[in-house]
Amino acid sequence: EMREAGVELRLRTTIDSIVREDNRYLVDLAGDKVRCTSLVVACGGKSIPKMGATGFGYDIARQFGMKITDTRPALVPLTFDENTLAPLKPLSGISVDAVVSHGKTKFAEAMLFTHRGLSGPSILQISSYWREGDTISVAMLPGVKVFDALRAARVRNGRQALQTALSELLPKRLAQLIAENSGIDRHLADLTDKQLLAVEKAVNEWQVKPAGSEGYRTAEVTLGGVDTDGLDQKTME
Repeated sequence: EMREAGVELRLRTTIDSIVREDNRYLVDLAGDKVRCTSLVVACGGKSIPKMGATGFGYDIARQFGMKITDTRPALVPLTFDENTLAPLKPLSGISVDAVVSHGKTKFAEAMLFTHRGLSGPSILQISSYWREGDTISVAMLPGVKVFDALRAARVRNGRQALQTALSELLPKRLAQLIAENSGIDRHLADLTDKQLLAVEKAVNEWQVKPAGSEGYRTAEVTLGGVDTDGLDQKTME
């Protein structure tokens, strides 16, 4: 289709400068001057620089007076500081269906524990709303009344350990970690309703503060960029 339209394709070509003169654009392609009446800039954002992504498109936009909103990595895994990460490292590779919230925004999709923090669709989605210093809330058994399930398990078999009961609801390593961190990993018969409610909160109201994100290196998109108020909604001009 490009050949039929007479399109010339140039790869591995450096753009040294772009100027506007006499209602036309003059593009300097490593010393080869090309003039055109219309110039389409489709550079994308800064995400995944190993694919060649840079902020060059923003530089062109600024040159022609476009307003640029702050840019940041988005749809990106979140990372923890070493103190938060250390006890979670054994969970690397474990995935759960979760609801992840930031303020009034929430996403119900899979969440993955990684060797650096959290990933998975729900985390990638919430990363576009999260900011440094903010806390996110995670429900690892959304829709499940953990307190009621544990009370029922206590009635059925009070000699059962807490982590054993939790492992019927969650991946075994995750259940073990939650039970150990609760400080009450004992027989269900020895646990009060208040303690079971605390376990439910640890499962479905886990409050965690990420230290940062994996940045543009793995971000699927760039948040921000050319202010769309400066563009024609029909032509993108």
